[in-house]
Amino acid sequence: MKLKITFILALFFIGFSNAQTKVGTVNSELIISKMPQMKGVLQRVENYGKKLDSSFQIKASEYKAKVDSFKAEEKIMTDADKKTRIKEIQQLELDMAKFRKNGGAMIQLQKDQNLRPLYKKLSEVIAEVAKANGYTQVLTTTGNEFGYIDERFDITQLVLDKLGIKE
Repeated sequence: MKLKITFILALFFIGFSNAQTKVGTVNSELIISKMPQMKGVLQRVENYGKKLDSSFQIKASEYKAKVDSFKAEEKIMTDADKKTRIKEIQQLELDMAKFRKNGGAMIQLQKDQNLRPLYKKLSEVIAEVAKANGYTQVLTTTGNEFGYIDERFDITQLVLDKLGIKE
Protein backbone atom coordinates (compact mmCIF):
# COMPACT_ATOMS: atom_id res chain seq x y z
CA MET A 1 0.00 0.00 0.00
CA LYS A 2 2.79 2.41 0.89
CA LEU A 3 4.45 1.56 -2.39
CA LYS A 4 1.30 2.50 -4.34
CA ILE A 5 0.95 5.83 -2.51
CA THR A 6 4.63 6.60 -3.06
CA PHE A 7 4.29 5.70 -6.75
CA ILE A 8 1.19 7.94 -7.17
CA LEU A 9 2.90 10.85 -5.39
CA ALA A 10 5.99 10.39 -7.57
CA LEU A 11 3.82 10.49 -10.72
CA PHE A 12 2.06 13.59 -9.44
CA PHE A 13 5.33 15.46 -8.80
CA ILE A 14 6.79 14.39 -12.16
CA GLY A 15 3.65 15.59 -13.92
CA PHE A 16 3.68 18.83 -11.97
CA SER A 17 7.32 19.56 -12.80
CA ASN A 18 6.70 18.87 -16.51
CA ALA A 19 3.69 21.21 -16.58
CA GLN A 20 5.69 24.27 -15.66
CA THR A 21 5.16 27.31 -17.80
CA LYS A 22 7.65 29.30 -19.82
CA VAL A 23 6.97 33.00 -19.45
CA GLY A 24 8.38 35.59 -21.83
CA THR A 25 8.22 39.36 -22.04
CA VAL A 26 7.83 41.76 -24.94
CA ASN A 27 8.05 45.53 -25.29
CA SER A 28 5.00 46.07 -27.47
CA GLU A 29 5.24 49.88 -27.52
CA LEU A 30 8.82 49.73 -28.81
CA ILE A 31 7.75 47.38 -31.58
CA ILE A 32 4.70 49.48 -32.53
CA SER A 33 6.86 52.62 -32.68
CA LYS A 34 9.27 50.90 -35.09
CA MET A 35 6.61 49.48 -37.42
CA PRO A 36 6.74 51.19 -40.84
CA GLN A 37 2.96 51.68 -40.80
CA MET A 38 3.34 53.95 -37.76
CA LYS A 39 4.40 56.88 -39.97
CA GLY A 40 1.12 56.63 -41.87
CA VAL A 41 -0.85 56.48 -38.62
CA LEU A 42 0.86 59.59 -37.27
CA GLN A 43 0.30 61.42 -40.58
CA ARG A 44 -3.42 60.55 -40.61
CA VAL A 45 -3.83 61.68 -37.01
CA GLU A 46 -1.96 64.92 -37.75
CA ASN A 47 -4.16 65.58 -40.80
CA TYR A 48 -7.26 64.93 -38.71
CA GLY A 49 -5.97 67.38 -36.09
CA LYS A 50 -5.42 70.02 -38.78
CA LYS A 51 -8.97 69.46 -40.05
CA LEU A 52 -10.33 69.94 -36.53
CA ASP A 53 -8.17 73.03 -36.09
CA SER A 54 -9.50 74.59 -39.29
CA SER A 55 -13.06 73.91 -38.11
CA PHE A 56 -12.22 75.61 -34.83
CA GLN A 57 -10.75 78.59 -36.67
CA ILE A 58 -14.03 79.01 -38.55
CA LYS A 59 -15.91 79.04 -35.24
CA ALA A 60 -13.40 81.52 -33.79
CA SER A 61 -13.81 83.84 -36.80
CA GLU A 62 -17.58 83.68 -36.47
CA TYR A 63 -17.27 84.49 -32.77
CA LYS A 64 -14.95 87.43 -33.41
CA ALA A 65 -17.27 88.81 -36.09
CA LYS A 66 -20.26 88.64 -33.74
CA VAL A 67 -18.34 90.33 -30.91
CA ASP A 68 -17.07 93.07 -33.22
CA SER A 69 -20.57 93.60 -34.61
CA PHE A 70 -21.99 93.77 -31.10
CA LYS A 71 -19.42 96.34 -30.00
CA ALA A 72 -20.05 98.49 -33.07
CA GLU A 73 -23.84 98.43 -32.73
CA GLU A 74 -24.14 98.29 -28.94
CA LYS A 75 -24.95 102.00 -28.53
CA ILE A 76 -27.90 101.93 -30.93
CA MET A 77 -29.42 98.62 -29.73
CA THR A 78 -32.40 98.20 -27.52
CA ASP A 79 -32.01 96.31 -24.26
CA ALA A 80 -33.88 93.33 -25.73
CA ASP A 81 -31.52 93.24 -28.75
CA LYS A 82 -28.49 93.45 -26.43
CA LYS A 83 -29.72 90.51 -24.34
CA THR A 84 -30.37 88.45 -27.46
CA ARG A 85 -26.94 89.19 -28.96
CA ILE A 86 -25.19 88.55 -25.63
CA LYS A 87 -26.92 85.16 -25.41
CA GLU A 88 -25.77 84.36 -28.97
CA ILE A 89 -22.19 85.29 -28.10
CA GLN A 90 -22.29 83.27 -24.87
CA GLN A 91 -23.66 80.28 -26.79
CA LEU A 92 -20.80 80.57 -29.27
CA GLU A 93 -18.33 80.68 -26.37
CA LEU A 94 -19.86 77.51 -24.95
CA ASP A 95 -19.76 75.81 -28.35
CA MET A 96 -16.11 76.72 -28.79
CA ALA A 97 -15.20 75.45 -25.32
CA LYS A 98 -17.06 72.20 -25.97
CA PHE A 99 -15.39 71.81 -29.37
CA ARG A 100 -11.96 72.41 -27.81
CA LYS A 101 -12.65 69.87 -25.07
CA ASN A 102 -14.00 67.24 -27.45
CA GLY A 103 -11.18 67.83 -29.94
CA GLY A 104 -8.59 66.11 -27.76
CA ALA A 105 -10.85 63.12 -27.22
CA MET A 106 -11.65 62.94 -30.93
CA ILE A 107 -7.95 62.96 -31.85
CA GLN A 108 -7.24 60.19 -29.31
CA LEU A 109 -10.13 58.16 -30.71
CA GLN A 110 -8.78 58.63 -34.24
CA LYS A 111 -5.31 57.53 -33.11
CA ASP A 112 -6.68 54.44 -31.36
CA GLN A 113 -8.73 53.55 -34.42
CA ASN A 114 -5.66 53.82 -36.67
CA LEU A 115 -3.46 51.84 -34.27
CA ARG A 116 -5.92 48.95 -33.89
CA PRO A 117 -4.69 47.07 -37.03
CA LEU A 118 -1.08 47.44 -35.92
CA TYR A 119 -1.83 45.99 -32.49
CA LYS A 120 -3.80 43.15 -34.11
CA LYS A 121 -0.85 42.29 -36.36
CA LEU A 122 1.55 42.55 -33.42
CA SER A 123 -0.63 40.25 -31.34
CA GLU A 124 -0.66 37.65 -34.11
CA VAL A 125 3.12 37.77 -34.52
CA ILE A 126 3.68 37.56 -30.76
CA ALA A 127 1.47 34.46 -30.69
CA GLU A 128 3.46 32.89 -33.56
CA VAL A 129 6.81 33.62 -31.91
CA ALA A 130 5.58 32.40 -28.53
CA LYS A 131 4.30 29.13 -29.96
CA ALA A 132 7.45 28.59 -32.03
CA ASN A 133 9.65 29.09 -28.96
CA GLY A 134 7.54 27.18 -26.43
CA TYR A 135 6.27 30.12 -24.37
CA THR A 136 3.02 29.54 -22.52
CA GLN A 137 2.65 33.18 -21.46
CA VAL A 138 4.03 36.47 -22.74
CA LEU A 139 3.77 39.62 -20.64
CA THR A 140 4.17 43.14 -21.97
CA THR A 141 6.82 45.23 -20.25
CA THR A 142 5.25 48.54 -21.24
CA GLY A 143 3.16 50.05 -18.48
CA ASN A 144 3.84 47.20 -16.08
CA GLU A 145 6.29 47.30 -13.27
CA PHE A 146 8.36 44.19 -12.87
CA GLY A 147 10.85 43.74 -10.09
CA TYR A 148 13.06 41.62 -12.29
CA ILE A 149 12.98 40.42 -15.88
CA ASP A 150 15.48 37.91 -17.19
CA GLU A 151 16.55 39.21 -20.61
CA ARG A 152 16.83 35.62 -21.92
CA PHE A 153 13.04 35.42 -21.96
CA ASP A 154 12.43 38.76 -23.70
CA ILE A 155 11.05 38.00 -27.17
CA THR A 156 10.98 41.63 -28.37
CA GLN A 157 13.86 41.08 -30.80
CA LEU A 158 12.32 37.85 -32.11
CA VAL A 159 9.06 39.70 -32.85
CA LEU A 160 10.94 42.57 -34.53
CA ASP A 161 12.81 40.02 -36.66
CA LYS A 162 9.58 38.24 -37.59
CA LEU A 163 8.05 41.59 -38.65
CA GLY A 164 11.21 42.37 -40.65
CA ILE A 165 11.99 45.49 -38.59
CA LYS A 166 15.64 46.35 -38.11
CA GLU A 167 16.74 48.20 -34.95
